[in-house]
Amino acid sequence: MTRKLMMLLALAATTWTATAKVRLPQLFQSGMVVQRNKPIPVWGTADARQQVTVRWQRRQYTTQAAADGSWRLDLPPAKAGGPYTLEVSGEPADAIVLTDVLVGDVWLCSGQSNVDIPIERVYPQYPDEIDRFDLPKVRLFRVQNDVNLCGPQRDIKPTPTAWLPLNKQNAWQFSALGTFLGQRMFQQYGVPQGIIVNSWGGTPIEAWISADSLQHDYPLSVMKTRLYQDTAMVAAQQKANQQADRRWRQLLDAADPGVSQQFTAPDLDDSQWTVVNQYDWQWPHVGSVWLRQHVHVDKAHAALPARLWLGTLFDADFTYVNGREVGRTYYQYPPRRYDLPAGLLREGDNVITIRFINKFGAAHFIPEKPYMISFGDDREHLNPLPADVITLSPQWLKHDGAFMPACPSGDVSLQNMATTLYNAILHPLAPYALAGIVWYQGESNTGHPGQYGDLLQKLIACWRTLWQQPALPFCIVQLANFMQPTDKPQQSNWAALREAQRTVTVRDPYAELACLIDLGETVDIHPLRKREAAQRVALCFDRLVFGRKVTLSPQPVTTRGAADGQQLVVTFDQPLRPGAVTGFEVAGQDGRFVNAQAEANGTEVRVTVPVTSPRAVRYAWKDNPLDANLRGKNDLPAVPFETTVTNQ
Repeated sequence: MTRKLMMLLALAATTWTATAKVRLPQLFQSGMVVQRNKPIPVWGTADARQQVTVRWQRRQYTTQAAADGSWRLDLPPAKAGGPYTLEVSGEPADAIVLTDVLVGDVWLCSGQSNVDIPIERVYPQYPDEIDRFDLPKVRLFRVQNDVNLCGPQRDIKPTPTAWLPLNKQNAWQFSALGTFLGQRMFQQYGVPQGIIVNSWGGTPIEAWISADSLQHDYPLSVMKTRLYQDTAMVAAQQKANQQADRRWRQLLDAADPGVSQQFTAPDLDDSQWTVVNQYDWQWPHVGSVWLRQHVHVDKAHAALPARLWLGTLFDADFTYVNGREVGRTYYQYPPRRYDLPAGLLREGDNVITIRFINKFGAAHFIPEKPYMISFGDDREHLNPLPADVITLSPQWLKHDGAFMPACPSGDVSLQNMATTLYNAILHPLAPYALAGIVWYQGESNTGHPGQYGDLLQKLIACWRTLWQQPALPFCIVQLANFMQPTDKPQQSNWAALREAQRTVTVRDPYAELACLIDLGETVDIHPLRKREAAQRVALCFDRLVFGRKVTLSPQPVTTRGAADGQQLVVTFDQPLRPGAVTGFEVAGQDGRFVNAQAEANGTEVRVTVPVTSPRAVRYAWKDNPLDANLRGKNDLPAVPFETTVTNQ
């Protein structure tokens, strides 16, 4: 670290404390939820050696700030209830008064984009339920994204942060997983719920672990982060990327005939355009390509507001209806749901125009998604489908736009570097008392699944050390099924990472696994059934935190050879739904897995041996094991696994 950077950090720290008098972290705001039945840490800064007074539930507590201005008090455990007032002061005129403070259970939800996915994204799946959201005792807190390359910081970004009661408006852009978890836990236990979310899409697990935890085994990851501590270098690369992007788009628009010839015009003569089928078409170039489709609308529907559903597209799109832009999306994952105001559609012929822009890969439609125009009060729903729709044709008219070279860029995604998120948006949250932690991440580490088990253990140990709670409960959300299914054995990185998640939780008495192997989508890395995912997370906490005798997904206990030598017996931790089971594979001494027939009965699955000298058995070991059907009697899916054969 340069001397200049050290001086800037020291100056920032001095300014933070010297001007603070009494200051609380951003987590401490009116409307917050504090953890029941545990000591309640309250901390912050003040002037050096200043006395700090905390008034809480008719009692008063005092402490003295240290030489650097930091202070902390642990209030005694409190029962669920509220609202209460929390007052913190150094002097009578310096009091901070927090109102509407509730005591209940607090859950931290961390990870990548499957935690980020908001209620808005999943609304079509659960419209009636979301429309009825009104749980004022469930509070939502979103940590704003931030990075720090130099070390742990004291607080999160100050704005905009707030504890918000759960209603449709406040939840709309909040984590769907977190929202449904808060709803379910309140319904189950009847006490206030606090949901803290600090996720960041696309980030690897290394970004969430401290430098001390990584330094010994992953020194190059830590060194890369130090390399980017040069703020001038980072700023120069970011500026160069922005300039390259602007120049690339200028050249794209200048070279694209659709811009100069107005391919969006509804009366454009497109009779000579090429006909393509959206399910059998890709445009494998960098640049732009145009698609048009003519849709007939009758007089009655032309006067109505509508919604245009364009599934999911790769990569960016600019979409027009009758020459008017109705929406744009800059990357592949969000669903294209574009509202059409009353009067935009006209009786007779209407034209939908899409301009794809690709900086990499091939422009294409994502199958298994809705492509339609919907009308009526239920036009925003998908579960069930709207009653009044015009289904779009898979046939489109195509015209090439501009062919472009790749846009130059240098990687300055600081959020993906080791320790940066631990420093900025995890470390400042401790020691805020928690009931448990949800960790839903792994997609960004599937390229190297062999490391993931070790990294996950390091993360759990690191966070428990930070909170000074060796038994801090963790629910690990296992990766859902994704990508194209196959009926053949597959060497799957996704399956290997799921196994790492499973084995870590099996060895950890204070961790549980939420299995989502049946909740994924073939074509979408962000499966939409977040309510069901949250319910499985909640089951883990029912057992782990509250000691309830709930049954989770079936787990294997032992695998042994049967006495007849023709079968293997896999024993599970619970009774299974009986019958034929698909998804099992057996490997011989050569390590090559082949499909195997299996039958479930009681707590056992008997697998017919298809090889000589079987060495290992695995189940649902694929990116997307749609054929796997083993379930417990509670209807939860068995976890994917691989196990060795013993007692031959």
